[in-house]
Amino acid sequence: MTERIDKIRERVLATFAPLECQLDDESHLHAGHAGASTGAGHYRLRLVSDRFAGLNRIARHRLVYDCLRDMMQSEIHAINIIAIAPSELNT
Repeated sequence: MTERIDKIRERVLATFAPLECQLDDESHLHAGHAGASTGAGHYRLRLVSDRFAGLNRIARHRLVYDCLRDMMQSEIHAINIIAIAPSELNT
């Protein structure tokens, strides 16, 4: 699982150059879930990046899904995304 987390983190860092990147594997919370039986993981991702400035939540999520597209087919069953522009941190 560590390799998968590292792979996700590397892609996110390269794509978004985030000020903050917090990635947690929550797969253990979904034991017995249909996605868990395939070996795909459940993750929580919090990103703070200039790339999200001026975009709505759906557009932000699409950027993240595009970044991880091939992994979404096999290695990631679900990902909870919190995508924030730096200007929104103190609001």
